[in-house]
Amino acid sequence: MDKELLHSELTFKATRSSGPGGQHVNKTSTRIELYWFLDTSQAFSENQKIRLRENLHNRLTKDRILILASGQTRSQFKNKEHVIKRFFELLQEAVTPPKRRKKSRPTYSSKVKRLQSKKQHSEKKSNRKKPDF
Repeated sequence: MDKELLHSELTFKATRSSGPGGQHVNKTSTRIELYWFLDTSQAFSENQKIRLRENLHNRLTKDRILILASGQTRSQFKNKEHVIKRFFELLQEAVTPPKRRKKSRPTYSSKVKRLQSKKQHSEKKSNRKKPDF
């Protein structure tokens, strides 16, 4: 993943932030929206793009555009840093292939414990029955 190339593909838009802040909120655009076009990206191979489409399908628009926004602080610069950091974390998580599961067997002691607990349970149930004379 080439971060420099990805960073050059990003588009930003500043909008007015919601929430508390008084008059300051009504006149400054501190919320940052990040736009990234998956199909036109040069940073990933076709296999990686397929994996990204599968893992980010609920975050992409119909045109396969990823939109992230940050309006946590009153600083436009800090919001931009925050949204870029989130973007790279999201892509890193989506691109990495899942680890293969290693098959394992139950240990001898776990088998014995399971059988003992089954035996205890059956004895408890059988003790509830009426005695047979």
